[in-house]
Amino acid sequence: MDLASRLMIWQELAQSCGIATLQQSVQQLWRLLLLCLICRVCFRLGVSSTVKHVMSMLTGMYGLFLFLELHMLWVLLLSLICYLSLLLCRHSSSKGLFLSAVILVYLLIGELHFIDMGTWNKIRGSQMVVAMKVISLAFEHDKRVVTNLPSPAEFLGYVFFVGTVVFGPWISLSSYRNALNAPKLNYSWLYSSLLSLLKSQICLLVSTCIAPYLFPLFIPVYGNSVTQKWLHAYENAVSFHFSNYFVGHLSEGTSMLAGAGFTEDKDNVKWDMSIVKPLSVEMPRSMVLVVISWNIPMSQWLKTYVFKTAMKLGTFPAILVTYTASALLHGLSFHLAAVLLTLGFITYVEHVLRKRLAFILSACILSRPCASDCSHQHKKNLWVLLLNLVFSLLVIFHLTYLGSMFDPGSDEQEVEEGYAAIHTIQRWSELNWASHWIIFACWIFYRLIQ
Repeated sequence: MDLASRLMIWQELAQSCGIATLQQSVQQLWRLLLLCLICRVCFRLGVSSTVKHVMSMLTGMYGLFLFLELHMLWVLLLSLICYLSLLLCRHSSSKGLFLSAVILVYLLIGELHFIDMGTWNKIRGSQMVVAMKVISLAFEHDKRVVTNLPSPAEFLGYVFFVGTVVFGPWISLSSYRNALNAPKLNYSWLYSSLLSLLKSQICLLVSTCIAPYLFPLFIPVYGNSVTQKWLHAYENAVSFHFSNYFVGHLSEGTSMLAGAGFTEDKDNVKWDMSIVKPLSVEMPRSMVLVVISWNIPMSQWLKTYVFKTAMKLGTFPAILVTYTASALLHGLSFHLAAVLLTLGFITYVEHVLRKRLAFILSACILSRPCASDCSHQHKKNLWVLLLNLVFSLLVIFHLTYLGSMFDPGSDEQEVEEGYAAIHTIQRWSELNWASHWIIFACWIFYRLIQ
């Protein structure tokens, strides 16, 4: 395909896909952004905290209604059940575990077709954010970080905070309280919010209009029947990745626009909320850092309230418990559970293998970058850089394999109701279960050198 033909196709794609995608996005989002701005302005007014909580609750509920309509009542029901449960066990020292069990039962009841799967998948994201907020609140109260249970107004204002309730992310109760007394409206706040929103729209365009046509329309790479499968799998993975970056940057924008996501150092205020780090995923050092960079607040939540709680079982069981908890929060979906549990095995094997090799070779090849004063003899030797590159390429390979099932060209009803198990098995079978075999071989190698 010559350059002139390629440019003509790019122009047609920009008109038919790019402009339409942006128009639809703006049409769906402008009212939510306006609600975030209204909430931010209200927080700056000299009104009582109760009024601010009520405003946060009302704007959040209306924001949910814009996207879920009357289905938002299921999210409200979950919130009320959680608050009643907190009141019932307010004198217990195990509120975190009790609320986790209550939420798990509620989610399982919803998953078991008491609500149709199309509706359940629409409200799943908001319910997950509410569940994470309530569980973190319960654990913080157990640890006496939060001394008193919030009032009903503050609780509902927190869980329905308009900046996070639709697209996330999870924020702690202290972050919400800081948002109530956020600094004045200024250029730095507006610039940071708009920059995140702009990034989100760019990621949406890449996910919708570029990634599905990556090969050979944008990158002139062709292949035989085998390599073509992997190229198509990589297209699916990149499209899925950028859809996640879209939500991540969008949630950054809505959170900061509503007043959350800033840090204070004396008189210096920085609006620096970070949800995703695309470069750390697309050009990774390790799968461990990919998992963290994929959704930073959720990774922090899982580490704080799940992994550390389960560490008494041992490292590997704690990792399995953490990824199982993540799978349950995302819903009883076979393909998501398969991806997350496979991811758990990959991160564990990669971590222990690199740790063992780093010890044997005395080289900086750990999953995380070493500190400048580490005890390794070999830090930036050529072979060390090459070995780290091999591990990075292996991570890209695993991400391609795991993301191959998220096909943007799938039937719309199949996407809404969740991929069937056969879809996952078929996609991985087409790729000969390559990632699973490689991680098994890495584990065998680790056992041999242990």
